[in-house]
Order: sequence, then structure tokens, then C-alpha cells
Amino acid sequence: MLSRWVPVSLAALLATVYSPGMAQTGDQQDAIAQNRQQLEEDNPAELWEARGENLWSAKRGPKQTALTTCDLGLGPGVVKGAYARLPRYFADTGKVQDLESRLLTCMTVLQGFTREQAEQDHFASSGHASAMEALVAYIASQSKGMKVDIALNHPKEQEAYRLGEQIFYYRAGPHDFGCVSCHGADNKRIRLQVLPNLTKTGDAQRAYTSWPAYRIAQGEVRTMQNRLWDCFRQQRFPAVTYASDTITALTLFLAKNANGGVMTAPGVKL
Repeated sequence: MLSRWVPVSLAALLATVYSPGMAQTGDQQDAIAQNRQQLEEDNPAELWEARGENLWSAKRGPKQTALTTCDLGLGPGVVKGAYARLPRYFADTGKVQDLESRLLTCMTVLQGFTREQAEQDHFASSGHASAMEALVAYIASQSKGMKVDIALNHPKEQEAYRLGEQIFYYRAGPHDFGCVSCHGADNKRIRLQVLPNLTKTGDAQRAYTSWPAYRIAQGEVRTMQNRLWDCFRQQRFPAVTYASDTITALTLFLAKNANGGVMTAPGVKL
């Protein structure tokens, strides 16, 4: 069913977006929103959520242990509401971690994977499914309907937020580009896509709370790590290391700006 769902849904969406009788940008955006809402009612990300739930409880790795005692910040094994409060500081690592970097910790400590093994296929590619993307889809879905709640109580959280803010506004590279170039003002767009102004609460909430998301064009669920990695690529910056402090800090900055937004992830994106 999924192999037929993707092209049909994408074709229907593009047909609406590029309709000759639809000249105004507002009409186009309304059409995109309506189609996205329809797609979310039968969101293929549910398949990733189910696989992630199985992976969470499966005994894996050299230690043949499940992740059900992994502490995501609300206590061992608690997934309900955990994603809405990440990234956050963890005393056992002495670091601020987002969901993916925290899962890497649990996979190495609890399950006995090496870091290299735990990171393998962190982003799905042709012929290679991603356990990480499935786990993130499942855990994120357990915060659906809850509000983003980033407190910045710990000094290292405050430090990471400031670093994320600097990264957001930092411009460099061959095109003097930065996150702020696309997401620092109203009414910016790439082709038909209106870009959210991530310095404004409303836009930040709508954008952040829908990730991870099912990407129609890719036929995969993609995580916030993947989204930001691709942003750096498009800015022509050097490739960032997976689950790096750089990505965590930028994610924390975006999450804090989205405080109070209601989680809807996994969402649906073109």
C-alpha cells in the first residue's frame, strides 16, 4: 500500500498547488495546508511508529537488552511527554542531549553497541531502513498533544541555548548564508514554500512541533537531526557530525523558541 500511496498523494498535492486557476500565493498555501491535513489523517509515519515501538522493547545488541530502562529525562523507560522536554541536561553524561544523542547513549550503555554500530544507518538510504528514525517517530508520537516545555534550568542548558542562538545568526560560506537568511524574517519563500520566521513564537511553534515528519518526496520519516543536517548542506557549510553538540545546541534554541506549542509530530512534509 505504501508504495502506491506516495506517488498518488504527491501527484494530487502538486496538481492542486500548480493549478492554472490558482494565481494567488495565499490560495496556493491554503491548498497545500488542506492537502497536508488530508494526508496526515492517513499518515504513513504510523508504520515507523509501530516499528519504533517494537525496537524500543526488543532485546538487541551484545547485551541483548531492551531500551525500556533508557532514561529520556523523565525517569527510566518513560516515553510519554519526554520528547516535548528535549533537549535537556543529563547528569550521567554531563551534557545537554537531544533525543537522538540520548538514544545513542542508551544504545551503547544499555545494549552494548559501539558508537559506530549505534550510529549505523541513522538516516535511511536506498535499501537501508533506519532504526533511529523509527525510534524517534515512536517516542515523538508519545508527546503528541503535549506542549513544548524547555526550562533552561541548568547552566549547561543556558550555555547550549546561547550557542544555538549564535549558530542560528551566524553567516558564512560562499554565499554568506546562515539559518537567519531563510528563517529570520516574514514572507520569505523558496518557490511555493513559505518559510517560517523562527524568531517569532507562532511560526517557531508550528514548525518545530511537526518534526520528525514523513517526507513525501523521500518516502521516509526524517528527524530534526536530518532536517538541520540538510540545512547546513544547503548553506554550503561543512558537513556536521551526527548527534554533535552543534546540532543539539541549535535544536535547543529552536525548541525554546517554540515553548508552549502543541506537539503534532510526526507530521507530513513535501
